[in-house]
Amino acid sequence: MKINKTLSAAVLTTVTAFSIPFAAHAEYVAGDEVAVLQGFKPGGGSDVLAQLVQPYLTKSLGANFVNEYIPGATGAIAWTRLAKQSKKDGTVISITNTPMLMTNYIMNDAITYNIDDLTPIANVVTDSGIAVVAKDSPYNTIEDLLAAAKEKPGRITVGNSGVGGDDFFTTLVIEKATGLSFQKVPFQGDGPSATAAMGNKIDVSFNNVGNVYSQIKSGNLKALAVFADKRFESLPDVPTLKEKGIDVVAGSSRGYSAPAGIPDEARDQLIAAFEALKSDPAFLADAKKRALNIDIVTGDAYGEMFEGMEKEFQGIWSEVGGKQQ
Repeated sequence: MKINKTLSAAVLTTVTAFSIPFAAHAEYVAGDEVAVLQGFKPGGGSDVLAQLVQPYLTKSLGANFVNEYIPGATGAIAWTRLAKQSKKDGTVISITNTPMLMTNYIMNDAITYNIDDLTPIANVVTDSGIAVVAKDSPYNTIEDLLAAAKEKPGRITVGNSGVGGDDFFTTLVIEKATGLSFQKVPFQGDGPSATAAMGNKIDVSFNNVGNVYSQIKSGNLKALAVFADKRFESLPDVPTLKEKGIDVVAGSSRGYSAPAGIPDEARDQLIAAFEALKSDPAFLADAKKRALNIDIVTGDAYGEMFEGMEKEFQGIWSEVGGKQQ
């Protein structure tokens, strides 16, 4: 099966701003400062994307992009704020992680937003899934891990970025494809999941290549398999699950959205800034260094991507999610 990588009253908010100077007279119609809501803790996939993209947005739009970290509920706290509580003037946007954006409300009727409450701006990255373990883990291959799961049903701990996230759904689909069962351990983002794997707090983290690539190259994590159609040039010795007879391709896409109803001029300026990144050699080189797969899809096409994922994951949840209730 092929899948694409998805309220508490207490909200932890941390604010950071890039130190790159912006133009004295902002070119962006909405002003010289834009809040960027992130639904996960610093250090995960959203933060990797922000560090890559936002300096270029500052340069092209003359506005400072200020990150607000609002972890919890697999991003739902941040996206509820975006959809229901944010100004609709182009001064507030959010990194939107799919499929979590949709799976939150597919799985939980208490979550009140949906994709109709948003203005899709641009997808930027599609990041394949990967299984990683500590450098001194007893598991040296994906076969080792699967054999352990067969020997100890429901006891091998698999970290994910949160219930409803792409890694959570990947675990469900792998369980269905193999007949195995794992103990699923949710974290508030991919970063904490990877850290737990490095510290041997869990057996394995199902994560994303772009999040853990540097730790793999530095030797802090071992990669057992990628959840992609083919091997990565940057990780040539890491097999795909498909090579091992498990037909699972999975990952997460990350982009940016605004609340529904922002001014057309602000929307158009934001979309144009992302379109320009497609041919920016410096941006593309920076992305390659981070092993990030650039997949820029903007405007209405990004909205269609939302709609397709919503339908896809409604089907997956109805097929494999019932036993999780």
